[in-house]
Amino acid sequence: MLERHLGSGCFDKIKPEMYCLTTTKKLTMSETSFSLEEYNIHPRKIIRNASPSVLYEEALTYEADATISSAGALIVSSYEKTGRSPKDKRIVEYPDIMEDVWWGDINMGMDEETFMIARGRAVDYLNTCERVYVVDGFAGWDPKYRLKIRIVATRPYHALFMHNMLIRPSTEELADYGDPDYVIFNAGRFPANPLTKHMTSRTSVELSFDRKEFVILGTEYAGEMKKGVFTIMNYIMPKQGVLSMHSSANVGKSGDVAVFFGLSGTGKTTLSADPKRQLIGDDEHCWTDNGIFNIEGGCYAKCINLSEEKEPDIFRAIRFGTVLENVDYDEETHIVDYDGTSHTENTRASYPNDFILNAKIPCVGGHPQNIIFLTCDAFGVLPPVSKLSSSQAMYHFISGYTAKVAGTEMGVTEPEATFSACFGAAFMVWHPSKYAKLLAERIEKNGTSVWLVNTGWSGGGYGEGERMSLKYTRSIVDAILDGSLKNTPSVNNELFGFEVPTECPNVPDEIMQPRRTWSDANAYDQAALKLANMFKENFKQFEEGSSQEIVQAGPNVS
Repeated sequence: MLERHLGSGCFDKIKPEMYCLTTTKKLTMSETSFSLEEYNIHPRKIIRNASPSVLYEEALTYEADATISSAGALIVSSYEKTGRSPKDKRIVEYPDIMEDVWWGDINMGMDEETFMIARGRAVDYLNTCERVYVVDGFAGWDPKYRLKIRIVATRPYHALFMHNMLIRPSTEELADYGDPDYVIFNAGRFPANPLTKHMTSRTSVELSFDRKEFVILGTEYAGEMKKGVFTIMNYIMPKQGVLSMHSSANVGKSGDVAVFFGLSGTGKTTLSADPKRQLIGDDEHCWTDNGIFNIEGGCYAKCINLSEEKEPDIFRAIRFGTVLENVDYDEETHIVDYDGTSHTENTRASYPNDFILNAKIPCVGGHPQNIIFLTCDAFGVLPPVSKLSSSQAMYHFISGYTAKVAGTEMGVTEPEATFSACFGAAFMVWHPSKYAKLLAERIEKNGTSVWLVNTGWSGGGYGEGERMSLKYTRSIVDAILDGSLKNTPSVNNELFGFEVPTECPNVPDEIMQPRRTWSDANAYDQAALKLANMFKENFKQFEEGSSQEIVQAGPNVS
């Protein structure tokens, strides 16, 4: 069956050589000085910066469940863990970072001795592996700010994933790569010892800013590496006066840049992949004095319910070189069932940025003219679009609201409000006010407009109303980006305080004001008041570090 996909001759066992991404020549160990001895890792075979073809061959030979989709993507399994493990993440406590880090449920501390025990466990496991995969790449498209990141892993799948997600060096850059700025030791196939201090399970994800090392034990979910790099950038960039953002971004033909903030499921990746605009990136960016740059070399798109009709750019990007995680597929045809959830609803595709036909390479842009906060309001309360003042923008940025719906997690039986500071609290190292102040400075300096767009429910909450049509949301975003929404009539929402446009091209007027879409206006008022109080209660934790103007920019429940 595999021969049918790849052609004859592709099943030869991998020879004991090292492959280099930037050349077709096979480099034997005697022809290169590269090794992992400085980390006390000495496997028999090191496969460094291999091409996707080589990593396909490695995966099909050495990974039990790897196969190829009918479109040519590599299908793999992350096994037990199909998402991140935020409760198992730790940051090593050092005196020089103690005042910087936002310690608490997000950034939990650990001592250096325990980190070294876990690191030793990872290194010991890597030394039991005959084959180790190394990926050397960059984080950050702006050479002034980019970091050199080294991945040391045991699965070809993890190597191909990070080959896609990091910025791939040229031949010359790889030859002069030198020492990395940070190293990720991915020993995820081997468990942590739950009896060790600070360990809460057999999974452990640990970051040492002093040693510049990141250790993964007990989880094979590739997203831990990607978000590990983002966490590192989220600490380093603000120290240099640069705003790091959990956001997507694109640019129009006239050079107008738009940035989209939003938690998982709000449409951040989908809406930024616009065939009329060039994609800068789908998830992680930085905003400097010169404009924005993408941190990553690839995209990591959710695949659940994916279709060519609704999301053509993403659908067509899934081809040879793409990693498909935990998807269902037909055993005979290898056609992927994107509606299937037998493994998880968090099915994912990882592919290089240039797999999107209108990607902007290099992935940089000017200062954003528009910022769009995306929220999936499962209560059906928020308007499909609202214009925010500067103080309201800060309030909603710090709040980072969306909602979970019944069935997405065990125990969730009705809509559940979720607040994630800066639309990405799990990856923020500093207090949210640090990022909010940087955002406020840049918005004010560049005259950026900020909008709140609800991609959630209309006409009632989850179970009663309907999910906002993607067609209407795209029309709203188009009207924001072409400037026409600025000039439309609007009304003030007395409860939340923001301005609500009452009309938009290609969107029915009755949808623009949510109260009118409910059959019971009193029920809407009760739901709106309930959500407003949730906002107020959540923001109490940030009041001490926020100005009175920002605090008062929240809902008026009096």
